[in-house]
Amino acid sequence: MQIGPYPLPNNLFVAPMAGVTDRPFRQLCRQFGAGYAVSEMVTSRPDLWASLKTSRRANHDGEPGPIAVQIAGTEAQMMADATRYNIDRGAQIIDINMGCPAKKVCNKWAGSALMQDEPLALQIISAVVEAALPHGVPVTLKMRTGWCDTEKNALSLARAAEVAGVQMVTVHGRTREQGYKGFAEYDTVAAVKAALKIPVVANGDIDSPEKARDVLRATGADAVMIGRAAQGSPWIFREIGHFLVTGEHLAPPLVAEVRRALLEHLQDHYGLYGEYTGVRSARKHIGWYVRALPGGDAFREHMNTLETAQQQLAAVAHFLDGLGSQMDRLPVARAQPFLETSE
Repeated sequence: MQIGPYPLPNNLFVAPMAGVTDRPFRQLCRQFGAGYAVSEMVTSRPDLWASLKTSRRANHDGEPGPIAVQIAGTEAQMMADATRYNIDRGAQIIDINMGCPAKKVCNKWAGSALMQDEPLALQIISAVVEAALPHGVPVTLKMRTGWCDTEKNALSLARAAEVAGVQMVTVHGRTREQGYKGFAEYDTVAAVKAALKIPVVANGDIDSPEKARDVLRATGADAVMIGRAAQGSPWIFREIGHFLVTGEHLAPPLVAEVRRALLEHLQDHYGLYGEYTGVRSARKHIGWYVRALPGGDAFREHMNTLETAQQQLAAVAHFLDGLGSQMDRLPVARAQPFLETSE
């Protein structure tokens, strides 16, 4: 698998998710076998580039390459400027967001709302490709199957994007109207893959090794992108990778391994956000880790009352030490994420 000049170790990708795929989470997923990770979407509005929120989203300190940054916006010139801005700050791949279904994004005609206006979408794609070209930076595109069930235009938009110079397309198998409800469909992904020469990535509802295998077979896609199923289970990437090669399942991770990974993740998280914000934003990650574990619900309620990093770290260590005294490995069955995020 390769994007432009960048070879990737495998075809298992982390989906860009607002509020989730910050640098600590991306690095965690890579440690557990993800071959590629894209940043949370960064706004194209220059008046927000200096904001703390955007600076955190654009933080790639110590991150292995290729560094991929997703940008979102509604104006071609602004998106071109955002492309150059992020390249100057280390971006090696630029991803265009035309897949986010969030109302606060679509109400401003960004994200998947752009699929309703193909001429504007193509203006943006062309402007971003042109801005990235002198730097040798490949441009990729993430989108949905369409705006609604009667307006599925992923195929026509993907064809035009390839002609414009986009070097990889990711399709989430839902319309914007669906949000995250119902089930993803992969016929549209298969049609896009059959029509394009550039790599095509399948996204949506890939939550197990078997599902990854089946989606790759059904679509012919070059890679799969995993979002919500990685929340609290970043080892899903190595489980899928092992299964695709051997046809066999890995044993669930050791409790001791999860303890180490979670505590290291929290330390990295506090380092990026600072203690006050870090403790509060870490609560969702901890909740995802423990959601299917014995006593997880009660622990999550207790953890949400803690105010300092020291308290949070100590509570997590104590909880997992107690679990480790009962079992060596995590239970086989894992619950689905209890929060929806943009993927």
